[in-house]
Amino acid sequence: MARFSGRSWAPSDPGATGSGSTSRSTGTAAGSPGGRPHGRHQHARAARPKPVRGRSVAGQVFALQVVVVLLLVVAAVVALVVQSRNDARQEATTRSVAVAQTYANSPGIVEALRSPDPSAVLQPSAQAARINAGVDFIVVLNDDGIRYTHPNPDRIGQKFVGDYTPALAGQVVTEEVTGTIGPLVQAIVPVRAPDGQIVGMVSAGITIANVSSASERQLPVVLGAAAFGLGLATGGTALISRRLKRQTHGLGPTEMTRMYEHHAAVLHAVREGVLILGGDGRLLLCNDEARRLLDLPPDAEGRPLTELGLEPAPLELLAAGRAVTDEVVMAGERLLAVNVRPTDRDGGPPGSVATLRDSTELLALTGRAEVAQRRLRLLYDAGVTVGSTLDVTRTAEELAQVTVGRFADVVTVDLAEQVLEGDEPPTGAAPLRMRRAALSAARGEPPFHPVGTVVEVVPSTPLAGTLSSGLPGIEPRLAEARAWREQDPEGAARVLDHGVHSLVRVPLKARGVLLGVVRFWRSEREEPFEEEDLALAEELVSHAAVCIDNARRYTREHAMAVTLQHSLLPRTLPAQNALEVAHRYLPAQAGVGGDWFDVIPLPGARVAMVVGDVVGHGLHAAATMGRLRTAIHNFSTLDLPPDELLGHLDELVNRIDQEESATGGAAAVTGATCLYLIYDPVSRRCTLASAGHPPPALVRPDGTVVFPELPTGPPLGLAVLPFETVELEVEEGSRLVLYTDGLVEDRQRDIDEGLELLRAALSGPPRSPEQTCADVLGALLPTRPQDDIALLVARTRVLPADRVAQWEVPADPAAVSGVRAAVAERLERWGLDEAAFVTELILSELVTNAIRYGTGPIRVRLLLDRSLICEVSDGSSTSPHLRYAATTDEGGRGLFLVAQFADRWGTRYTATGKVIWTEQPLE
Repeated sequence: MARFSGRSWAPSDPGATGSGSTSRSTGTAAGSPGGRPHGRHQHARAARPKPVRGRSVAGQVFALQVVVVLLLVVAAVVALVVQSRNDARQEATTRSVAVAQTYANSPGIVEALRSPDPSAVLQPSAQAARINAGVDFIVVLNDDGIRYTHPNPDRIGQKFVGDYTPALAGQVVTEEVTGTIGPLVQAIVPVRAPDGQIVGMVSAGITIANVSSASERQLPVVLGAAAFGLGLATGGTALISRRLKRQTHGLGPTEMTRMYEHHAAVLHAVREGVLILGGDGRLLLCNDEARRLLDLPPDAEGRPLTELGLEPAPLELLAAGRAVTDEVVMAGERLLAVNVRPTDRDGGPPGSVATLRDSTELLALTGRAEVAQRRLRLLYDAGVTVGSTLDVTRTAEELAQVTVGRFADVVTVDLAEQVLEGDEPPTGAAPLRMRRAALSAARGEPPFHPVGTVVEVVPSTPLAGTLSSGLPGIEPRLAEARAWREQDPEGAARVLDHGVHSLVRVPLKARGVLLGVVRFWRSEREEPFEEEDLALAEELVSHAAVCIDNARRYTREHAMAVTLQHSLLPRTLPAQNALEVAHRYLPAQAGVGGDWFDVIPLPGARVAMVVGDVVGHGLHAAATMGRLRTAIHNFSTLDLPPDELLGHLDELVNRIDQEESATGGAAAVTGATCLYLIYDPVSRRCTLASAGHPPPALVRPDGTVVFPELPTGPPLGLAVLPFETVELEVEEGSRLVLYTDGLVEDRQRDIDEGLELLRAALSGPPRSPEQTCADVLGALLPTRPQDDIALLVARTRVLPADRVAQWEVPADPAAVSGVRAAVAERLERWGLDEAAFVTELILSELVTNAIRYGTGPIRVRLLLDRSLICEVSDGSSTSPHLRYAATTDEGGRGLFLVAQFADRWGTRYTATGKVIWTEQPLE
């Protein structure tokens, strides 16, 4: 089918002939009194085109193009000639001035002018300069205008022809003159002496004929372009004639008329609206059916779509510029099926063709389909939204929020109190006591009891019947029903006054357990709930019930895990004087982790600090943390160095893993890390070792922060080599910061970035441990912690020197009395006279044993801390053992007496021997 643009087609006048001229007629189409079907005005049909002749439009256009090209060529030639002359004059002026100034300023010209014979000096150089510069003459004048040089020697000494007076005043003079060699341009410039005096003049000139203009060289190019344009115009006219014949397919006037008539008849007779749109969004053509369906104005053709007053929905489809297939939209009161196809495929013109079909009878069916679609969309949204968290209250709120405004105007969710607490709801009888977990309204404040209100179910009400039977109930017209008001007469009155007129109640039931009830209320919508709405309400509530039950189970398990975790962590820190300690423990956002910390007092006024982390979350991680913490407490009673303690702990973890593997269990401990640190307030020494744990931070009193280089061994259960110990000397008032990796590492930052943030948070003026904990958490705590965080901050103290006494004891039993006397004197100085007898007895036994069974050197040390500490050290690694002596034994009662009089006693091994220590209470 041929494509036609712009206007409607009309049949030709019956009297049209095949003459060479094109005419218009007001004739009408056959069978249509109005000229066009449906009485529309028609345009005249174009006659068959004739071959191109001199009087044809194509011939006239061709002649006009030739004339225009010739006129352009003549104008270009004239312009070139004029421009050439102007360029020649300008070039001559520029060159003559430049040459004259250059020669006037050349070296030695002033001396030559003042010499006895200037012509003899200047004539050769002027001639050479003239030849090199390409000018016709260079003449040197004195201040009277007499020539000193000239290309013709006969004119030397004659008067210069020209106006040189301004040059004597210091100006540059240019003038056009006609000399013996033809029209020329000459320039006159003054020659100045170093003192500024004008001692002569230089004139340079060049004939205009000697200046070659670039414009003259362009004349052949212009003439060639003109010839090319003339040939192009001739060829273009021929091509246009051939294309016009090809586009009409060689049809004559009769055939073209018949084709136009057929197209017009089909276009306006079909029962579908047809529109042809241009690429710029204008309406090119439309039939009568399209005008009727879209209520188009009479002058719609040729106007943009946006100016035709169309409805937004059909306008959007018609102007989209894409293919549309049977899309149904509303246009006023009509339901239209729209099809759109682009016309620019296969090389066609830009635009589109659209067809419209009236489908108003499908409106009712579409309305029902839309209702079903909205319900399916609501069910889908509820499935995606409700249950996004494992929180019972939040799940109830999500159910209320997703249904309000789309299914009901007010939604209330009431749950059994046991469900909110995570416990199993009572089985058998329906719950008669519930608590409001969620309330949501489409607008305003509804007159319902707020969230948290206890709901006491009245047994004789429909609400109790719904809970007992487990079946949903409906009250389509609340104002006419009476039984539901017995639940809360005053509240029912407020609800009716608010305009609530319909109710659906659905029990929350999951896995055979009744959890609560959901009630849907309508007030804004006029239509009441129907029986069909019950199925939708049951679908919504059944999904929410499973989510709430899952959240309830998780709440119970989480509460159990948190309770276990808190029971395994230290409730309070033990009393001691070596460190001022503050701590923080923050569980992860979801789940229970295995991080722990501890502060353990050790003999000799020392204190051990521990932090550890069990990889993973849940009950297993919490239980593993408790086992490891208990093991560290047990190993610390042996007073082991940090490396040995971690070695024993590693063996314990390996043994536990082997036992779990042997029994088929999966509760392996592999993945636990630990940092163990011992601080001595007497020597200010800090001894520490690590099993795969991040290094501690040491904050000096001046505010500088360092992370000690600590050999970090593998995690517990993976060690193949012994752990290493590092000793640090710590100044009094320093802060030791121990932490787990949850503080410095998460998904948004790596551990290096976290350590730098920790350094920045710890730097600055001295702060208390409590303030340090607050500052560190404020700077590093993530918004939603993914791992547990344990933080332990301790400020070091030093035991004063006047509370420490130490003596060297010779390996002689006679020296014991001297030690007793010195100890008694020091206890008197400390105000502990009452403890002197017991202390002397203890030291006598310990020193005597050291002299008798040990090796030197032997030392005695007294420490006055929270208790009185006595230490006797020697170079032997043999430890005494407490035993019960028989009545016939002469010895063996010494340690028994020590154990009776001392509050605690024990043995600590050192690198050079052992220390026997005792502690006595001060009260």
